[in-house]
Amino acid sequence: MTTKRLYRIPEGKVFGGVCTGLSEYFDIDYTIIRLAWAISFLFAGVGGLAYIIAWIVIPNREYQSF
Repeated sequence: MTTKRLYRIPEGKVFGGVCTGLSEYFDIDYTIIRLAWAISFLFAGVGGLAYIIAWIVIPNREYQSF
């Protein structure tokens, strides 16, 4: 049994690969994650800070060719 790990994914990234990594981890479309970040940034104002913290905390996954 393999364990799920949360990584930032450099392929398909816009800024840091955080949304792409979260979408892979939760197995949902990355557009939904990006919209959630944008809405939290516009309405709550904490989305930007949370994104920066996630960018620092979540490790980067190196490209793997299978």
